[in-house]
Amino acid sequence: MNNREELEKRILRFSFLGSCVLSGAEVLMAIILHSYSILMDAIFDSAELFMMGPFLVLVPLLYRPVNERHPYGYAQVESLFLIIKYMVLLALILIMVNTNVNVILSGGHLVNLGGIASFEIALCIGSILMYLFLQHMSRKYESPTIHAELYLWKTDIVGSCGIAVAFLAQNLLGDSILAPLAPYIDSVVAIVMSILLIIEPVQELIRGFKQMMLFSPPQDVMDKVHEVVKRDLEGLPYEATFIDVIQTGRKTWIEVYLRETLDTSLIDVRHWTKLREFVIQDLKDDFDQIYVEFIPDLPDLPE
Repeated sequence: MNNREELEKRILRFSFLGSCVLSGAEVLMAIILHSYSILMDAIFDSAELFMMGPFLVLVPLLYRPVNERHPYGYAQVESLFLIIKYMVLLALILIMVNTNVNVILSGGHLVNLGGIASFEIALCIGSILMYLFLQHMSRKYESPTIHAELYLWKTDIVGSCGIAVAFLAQNLLGDSILAPLAPYIDSVVAIVMSILLIIEPVQELIRGFKQMMLFSPPQDVMDKVHEVVKRDLEGLPYEATFIDVIQTGRKTWIEVYLRETLDTSLIDVRHWTKLREFVIQDLKDDFDQIYVEFIPDLPDLPE
């Protein structure tokens, strides 16, 4: 087992244990305080927890080398897993929105504003500590899955702080003219949270489907690859006629079709080997697992 695989499994295990504690506390407090906003958080985190368990078993597959039977290795397993994960989260968010809209239409419900605010402040502090710890552990390596975990902890931080501020503000209003709105505050906050949380699943689903279909990556990625290949070709008797970039999961494949700029019939393999080393070296900080191949751009046969 290599260092990256062991590090990733360790980070995910810590995140898994932290999510267990967080989800358990949220479910318990959602029942005690009868809060839909806390329940929204609990369902989101519990779904994430449920999906993380099987993924810990799949991590070793992502480090297996490519072969003829699996030309892209098991990288698409990660893309498929993330698609399923975000589809589940998206469905849960939509269900929670529908539930809270019905609660508002039926007249809302009262909750313990001070209790919710206190719990969310404690939750925010705990999430900050876990995020800083995981960020420290992943400072040398961050895969798409680790990035997703860090994003979810950041979401917990922002969400907990936002809920705490909303309920503290409402608690301070007391018997003001806004007091009749109290029964709706919990559901309104839950709906606002849902709208904010829905952005990430939608973006990741689009990205995941593009990777599964082997579409080209975003334009900034293509521009980076073109820039590096063009720069490394300077001084060599070749030009790049076509560059194909495929990203799936954490792996990136780059195929560069080369044509000689001098009128010769020989290809110096030493040039190509060295060129590949240069390209990989220049791109290693921008991509996790990168594979570069150079292919001769052969002319079409005359009819």
